[in-house]
Amino acid sequence: EAAVQEFGPAQVGQSFGPTWETCWFKVELSIPLAWAGREVHFIWESDGEGMVWRDAQPVQGLTKEGEKTSYILTRSLKESEPHSLTLYVELACNGLFGAGKGSMIAPPDPDRRVTLSKAELVVFNRDVYELLVDLEILLDMAQLLGEEDQRSFQALYTANQMVNVCDVMDPSTFPAAHDLAAAIFSQRNGESQHTIHAMGHCHIDSAWLWPYEETIRKCARSWVTVVHLMEHNPELTFACSQLGLIPVLWQAQQFEWVRNCYPGLYARIQDFVAKGQFIPVGGTWVEMDGNLPSGESMVRQFLQGQRFFQEQFGRICSEFWLPDTFGYSAQLPQLMRGCGIQRFLTQKLSWNLVNSFPHHTFFWEGIDGSQVLTHFPPGDSYGMHGRVEEVLKTVKNNKDKGRVNHSAFLFGFGDGGGGPTQKMLDRMKRMSNTDGLPRVQMSTPDQLFSVLEKESSQLCTWVGELFLELHNGTYTTQAQIKKGNRECERILHDVEVLSTLAVAQDRGFQYPAGQLQRLWRLLLLNQFHDVLPGSCIQLVVEDALQYYTEIRRAGAQLQEEAVQSLCRDLLQPKVWSVLNTLSWERTEVISSPGPDGTETLALVTVPSMGYALVQEPLVPPQPVAVRKQEDGSITMMNGVIAVCLDTMGRLTSLQLLDSGRESVPDGCYANQFALFDDVPLYWDAWDVMDYHLETRKPVTTLLKPLEITLAGGLRGSVRFSLQVGKSSTLTQEIILDAMCPYLRFLTQVDWKEAHKFLKVEFPVQVRSTNATYEIQFGHLQRPTHWNTSWDWARFELWAHRWLDLSEHGFGVALLNDCKYGASAHRNILSLSL
Repeated sequence: EAAVQEFGPAQVGQSFGPTWETCWFKVELSIPLAWAGREVHFIWESDGEGMVWRDAQPVQGLTKEGEKTSYILTRSLKESEPHSLTLYVELACNGLFGAGKGSMIAPPDPDRRVTLSKAELVVFNRDVYELLVDLEILLDMAQLLGEEDQRSFQALYTANQMVNVCDVMDPSTFPAAHDLAAAIFSQRNGESQHTIHAMGHCHIDSAWLWPYEETIRKCARSWVTVVHLMEHNPELTFACSQLGLIPVLWQAQQFEWVRNCYPGLYARIQDFVAKGQFIPVGGTWVEMDGNLPSGESMVRQFLQGQRFFQEQFGRICSEFWLPDTFGYSAQLPQLMRGCGIQRFLTQKLSWNLVNSFPHHTFFWEGIDGSQVLTHFPPGDSYGMHGRVEEVLKTVKNNKDKGRVNHSAFLFGFGDGGGGPTQKMLDRMKRMSNTDGLPRVQMSTPDQLFSVLEKESSQLCTWVGELFLELHNGTYTTQAQIKKGNRECERILHDVEVLSTLAVAQDRGFQYPAGQLQRLWRLLLLNQFHDVLPGSCIQLVVEDALQYYTEIRRAGAQLQEEAVQSLCRDLLQPKVWSVLNTLSWERTEVISSPGPDGTETLALVTVPSMGYALVQEPLVPPQPVAVRKQEDGSITMMNGVIAVCLDTMGRLTSLQLLDSGRESVPDGCYANQFALFDDVPLYWDAWDVMDYHLETRKPVTTLLKPLEITLAGGLRGSVRFSLQVGKSSTLTQEIILDAMCPYLRFLTQVDWKEAHKFLKVEFPVQVRSTNATYEIQFGHLQRPTHWNTSWDWARFELWAHRWLDLSEHGFGVALLNDCKYGASAHRNILSLSL
């Protein structure tokens, strides 16, 4: 399509844009006959990300920030090779890390332009390149091994001899200088030396500082470069998976994108997967957030990912690969084991702000006792460059010395893609077995974990969650994304329950498997670890919200079709058919909108995973009573609980009537909104720091005082409005239903504040050293005190639908339908809004 367009002249120094635009360049090359026998490169440098196309196929990614600025036209120009050829360069007007205005994580500059700074045809002198890599390794050894190590002096003196021997004007002196370096690199290590398992790596965020659409091209740019590297490093692929260059790719969604958009490249990738060089690891649809997706969503991540890998590559993944998410749920070991995975790799806990995690290789135990062998690369990175400094850090930093003698080394540009470079490989060739440095061998995840399993008899065990002491704000950032995720998880659950019941009742009903897979994959995509947490640019937020809208629309249609099939024979005049998609019997007040806009209420009991026909609604043993007191406060009671609310909607009393137990301490207010300053050290959308707690300001500016909106019967309700901060408003309706043991709060906030954090607090008359938080398919207890640094580093936590503070015989739980940030300190339950 690009090739048939009309091209105009372009020149070095010219700028192109604006941001997110694509420019195509037709590059006509003529190689001089005098360059016969020489290695010829096409050089391209710009601020944007580029891709070279040749014969209508992508052949090389070009990214200055990723140290990829050349395409090798020929390694030794022959007469038979074409001396004139045409290439096309596809230039994306954004950098490796998007287009932040002023800083990487600032909002994109919509008018940013990229400049073409170099476009040249050059002769590449590989002998000089090899000497430069030799000198780099030797000088790093001299500097980093230290004065107490004689090996550092050997490296220094060898480098000095090379300089003396080498005459830059006389290429015939180059081999002798190279031989001096080769001699020192060939001096071997002892048997006990630590072994580093090097694996090419290319971490590509499916969306972050760029939209989903740009990620598709990032995948192609990165992976075509990796394939090109493999094709020109035959010595590295000869021993198949044992000595091959192994780019580790873990996200099924990204494979699917490349399969659809770049079929030729995808076929080449499949060849290298078959050879054991491309290793699909991870097993999930995307590299999802490790905290916020529901248990069912996490199962679907593995289901969709493992199914894709099985169908496309003939195998499932045996390792879960999640290097860059913001903490790891204590339920993950059980889910991994249930999905055929017993090995786990990540490194993100090296980002902890307070406590240094005590292990790099250990067994991780989940809430049911399931264990997985877990490895954190001791270099604390998934984007190494193959340098001496990095391999030395990998050994020195390893916290499990003596227990294991092997560790991972993931090399290649990442986050924005890029992957390994030839120079990284050439550095590590020199360090493969060199005295004074750890052994460096090209490896695979299976090789690494197999040897770790053999060495695992003395490994320690970590029980419970792997909590990241950073990025706590991601539990709350972008409220609409959090709401969309929870709602869509519920919608897909209900569609599946109702469709299953419909199939069981009517064999003619077609279960919507294809539609459900499409909707699940949209939801799973939005659970990527920079989308669901809200740590992405506005373009990504807009895409995510559109996907939620589509899931809601299509889900509602599928639900309606299932209900119509289920209830076709049940529909009767003046009879309600009430469905319950949850797994327990429920007695609740429901509402049905009438034709005139009014609502009709009914108290009904519906069995679990079933339906009930309601002609005569139940009569509650005690109706709801709502009364206004002389001081403007309002009381509400239903025979189960009794509450008292002041004029600002705060609970001054919450009693469980059968025991007479008061839940709100004397002089305290529950449902107290509080505003905090939110000025983190750097990661604005990601972080909330502990010092924000020192800036607490109760919200007390009343716009509309508490008033009764439903006076009782089956339902009672009250409403009030507050001003929050300088420009925001909050309106809340508080509802009590007949026979209901809880109070509901319907809260709407028109949010216009910057660098502020809104929470709602519930002090309760309960004493316990631990609070209980719902997680995926279970719950977790966390301390309510800050005795240790590990405790107070968890000042802001995550939960799913509830958190609970209980003592023997009594407790209070705080439930929500769209929030994740929460905390329980001493006796105060807090929900982050």
